[in-house]
Amino acid sequence: MNNKRSAFSSDSQNQLSGELQNSQLETEYKDTKKSPQTAKNKTGKTDAFLTKLEALAAGSTPPPVNLAAILQGLKINPNDELRPPEKAWVQIKDGEETILGTLGNYSLLIGKAKSRKSFFINIIVSVILLRHRIVFNQFKSLLPDNKVKTLYFDTEQGGYHVQLALKRICKQIDEPEPEHLEVYKLRSKAPSERLELIEYAIYNTPNLGFVVIDGIKDLVNSINDENEATMIASKLLKWTEELNIHIVVVLHQNKNDTNARGHLGTELVNKAETVLSVTKNPENKDISVVDSQDSRNIDLSPFAFEIIDNLPQIIEDFEIRTAPNKNKVEFEHLSGLDQYALVEAAYSVDSSFNYAELVRQLKLAFKDRYKKTIGDNRIKELITYCKSKKWLMQDKPKAPYTKGKFNREVDSMLE
Repeated sequence: MNNKRSAFSSDSQNQLSGELQNSQLETEYKDTKKSPQTAKNKTGKTDAFLTKLEALAAGSTPPPVNLAAILQGLKINPNDELRPPEKAWVQIKDGEETILGTLGNYSLLIGKAKSRKSFFINIIVSVILLRHRIVFNQFKSLLPDNKVKTLYFDTEQGGYHVQLALKRICKQIDEPEPEHLEVYKLRSKAPSERLELIEYAIYNTPNLGFVVIDGIKDLVNSINDENEATMIASKLLKWTEELNIHIVVVLHQNKNDTNARGHLGTELVNKAETVLSVTKNPENKDISVVDSQDSRNIDLSPFAFEIIDNLPQIIEDFEIRTAPNKNKVEFEHLSGLDQYALVEAAYSVDSSFNYAELVRQLKLAFKDRYKKTIGDNRIKELITYCKSKKWLMQDKPKAPYTKGKFNREVDSMLE
């Protein structure tokens, strides 16, 4: 009697389990039955899943999954002709080409808070949109003609600041409305919603070749949840391989070291094709340095950039500027005549400037005279000093700046 009851209980459980599974399938089918193809695009479901739904709708038993066939399709043979992945973008220095990202893979960009990671994203997206052109004298996008679209997701900033980033890109590439770029702000959404929206956009954007996710941590509830970390890394691998695209994701470094944050960072580093870091130069905080942390290809040549007129600009003499300070030029060590010469050089272009343009012109004058660049903060200090010497004049606050006179009897005493 006990055996029969036990057997009956087991059969009932199996039947109930099957009914629950069919019920779940039926619920999902109601959302997709109008158009299985649309459902596939919308949810990213596989053909096998849709076959099960169609079988359920017809009242038949879904066919069993053929694991042997799936495994056979994943098998690698030594005599198969497999082509290397297509290059998404590269660095070209001294005639040598370094791969920075390929289709079918993802890259990780890491850095401390406020290290200007988003400005570097500005550089990357500008390069990608200006296909087949050398940009910033060293970068080039090699995306094919059927992979021209770029998606850019920002999970951290509000609409105003996301638009500022977009406008920087528009100005950088000199296009008021880039045809092949779509930018989205996701800060107001929950982590699961952000993930769902990104996946939907990726599977429903024709000619997609490149994706940026600035704030990958905001797609999970905890950066230290191992299951979530594995899930995100698996998603990135799946999306890039199935759609043959390249994805760049951005994550903060730990406060006390240079490692990517949490279990999420560890998992992403392990699976990424390239890991790049952005750090502020300790000798000059106005400069950010980009370097390779890890790569399946040859490491890129480190380079630096600074912000001029709110746009990132590559520093061509990076190696000189990061050398020991013995060759460093400080404006306060210059004679009064040499300092005033910078003012004269700036005003050889025009008779008056607003503040931002004055900063720009003095930086250009400094670079032209000393073959070195100088940061915004140092130039602003120079402007303050020149105003105190009346070498720079203003009629009233916020008025344009004009050139004052150099008093040789007084000012030459600085020499």
